[in-house]
Amino acid sequence: MPDRLVPATLAFRDDGTLVSPAYGDIYHSAAGALAQANHVFVGGNRLPRRWQGKRTFTIVETGFGTGCNFLATWAAWRDDPARCERLHFVSVEKHPFTRDDLRTAASHIVANATIKADVGLFTGGHIDALVDAWPMLVPGLHRLEFDEGRVVLTLVFGDALAMLPKLALRADAFYLDGFAPSKNADLWSVDVFRALAKLADDDATFATYSSSSVVKHALDESGFAYRKIDGFAGKRAMLVGEFAPRWRIRRHEPPRALAAAAMATRSAIVIGAGLAGCAVVERLAARGWHVTLIERRDRIAAEASGNPAGVFHPLMTRDDGVASRLTRAGFLHALARWRALERAGHAFGRSTHGLLHLAESDDDFARMRSAFEALGVPPDYARLLIVDDVCAYLGRDLGLAATQGGLLFPQGGAVRPAALSAAQCAAAGERLTCVTGTTVARLERVGERWRALDADGRAIAEADAVVLANAGDAMRLAGQRYIALQPVRGQLTVLPSVSAGRVAPLACPVIGDGYAVPLDDGTLLIGATFEPDDVDPALRPAGHDENLMRVARLLPGLITDIPDADRLTGRVAFRWVTNDRLPMIGALADEAQTLSRAKAFTGAKSRDLPRTAGLYGAFGYGSRGLVWAALGAELIASQLEGEPWPLERELADAIDPARFLIRALRAGRVSTPD
Repeated sequence: MPDRLVPATLAFRDDGTLVSPAYGDIYHSAAGALAQANHVFVGGNRLPRRWQGKRTFTIVETGFGTGCNFLATWAAWRDDPARCERLHFVSVEKHPFTRDDLRTAASHIVANATIKADVGLFTGGHIDALVDAWPMLVPGLHRLEFDEGRVVLTLVFGDALAMLPKLALRADAFYLDGFAPSKNADLWSVDVFRALAKLADDDATFATYSSSSVVKHALDESGFAYRKIDGFAGKRAMLVGEFAPRWRIRRHEPPRALAAAAMATRSAIVIGAGLAGCAVVERLAARGWHVTLIERRDRIAAEASGNPAGVFHPLMTRDDGVASRLTRAGFLHALARWRALERAGHAFGRSTHGLLHLAESDDDFARMRSAFEALGVPPDYARLLIVDDVCAYLGRDLGLAATQGGLLFPQGGAVRPAALSAAQCAAAGERLTCVTGTTVARLERVGERWRALDADGRAIAEADAVVLANAGDAMRLAGQRYIALQPVRGQLTVLPSVSAGRVAPLACPVIGDGYAVPLDDGTLLIGATFEPDDVDPALRPAGHDENLMRVARLLPGLITDIPDADRLTGRVAFRWVTNDRLPMIGALADEAQTLSRAKAFTGAKSRDLPRTAGLYGAFGYGSRGLVWAALGAELIASQLEGEPWPLERELADAIDPARFLIRALRAGRVSTPD
């Protein structure tokens, strides 16, 4: 059974100090939250001096609370002309506030601040920006961006002891700010501090308001050296110090940036201009990379990403397993990135009336109900609807009927993939060079750089890194034996418009056994067939018949006059899937080096395997490109830059392109290269 996320309760003492009824402790000093944040955490970690001149700087916090430490740090960063290029703030919170309560709490703190100079730091929209970006209260990692993406807040919703070991990052500073050790002992345990030590960079510092003997013991046991300094607002002492282990700590080294990432000019080649590739282009360009996008077709998004529309929604299962958590992370990350694009003026036909996932049977609905009740998700994420609710949502007076209930995803819907791909390329601006109508015959490594060559051996482009985002063709260029993809033919059908009297109006996309998506021109997109290993690109009447039959079962009454399949239009596209139906995202393994030392890697984890420097994959997305592309692009960009990863290690391992090689090594099913 997954842990349900329990929001914090908003409560104030008589003097106006915010208090937690659950822990019986205050969120901040009565002398002022903002002043405390600056004295204890910003000053205690010798900021801003320590981030000056750096490309990235990462802070890890235990206990986000009202966000005052983040707001104070953000303000200090903005006020520093010598600030680092990108500031990462990673904060764990077991009981986050709801959006409305966060706004109330933060506004109250500012209104009652004792040092008015601090208040001025936050009247320029900082609180509004944080509250507006506040994520849905579901477990996992949530990445928020501010100041044109140069300030990145990664919220980790969940228990610290469970979540900290799952993070992949190198921390430059720690803010230790939970409720008092006497009130919340678990957050100050040796196990938590050892988890922090595994995230610490060599010169990491820490600061905490506490000088408790419990905290000193945990620091000692975890390799942190501490010293006392004057506390805030008359408090006798607080602790500051550094990560300085007296012994070698056994750990998997946190990620390092590609060497080229430290250079003033960074370049990448992205092969494949569909959803996967264009998402990578946008994420790299946002970090200052110059990207050459190479597409074999004459235009971008010409293959599966050229479908008239695609649906996006998460998956919910009672056990909240890898697939459920991964689609949730991808779904929420995509929404955040798309909203940023829309705020920048890019439109791509995103629907705004939710998406209905209807059960296929009584047993299927029972599974949906079980998952919904187990996870306890908020209504802005998902709602369980019985049959009558479904009919009312769709419009009973329109003659639509449903035979089963289902899940409503209010933020789900449909998008035009080609328009989204174009928007991402447009956002990259002058940092993008697009080369279409060109096939990459092979890749070659020249020194520390990569070259993409055509069939005649001529260089198409040269760069520091390459990202393979070209679906089934990625296997050929990757040159690896332990990557396997399967083509799946999918035929779509387009039904004539509502005005032609053939279909009833549909308020939102509906999925189940098949799907129905209303398009802007009044037509209805239905589909899609699922035909493994079928590579026939021609439309077939049998495919239209199959789609019509599915949608008739899904929503009786939707199609009032079934047209002749021979006269219908549609589109055939091919998804490429792995045998575990998860994508391939991340650095590609160095197979030759691994296989030459196969016995040494028999029990290896993904982080142990040698990688091919500068070569990454973003393919095998199947029918979930809209859900996974944005998150996959952020993961690759973070790996290239040595930044905190946007998802847990366990999920990154599940989509690691090296996972099938690892499984073969463990099973003893590998052979050394000839």
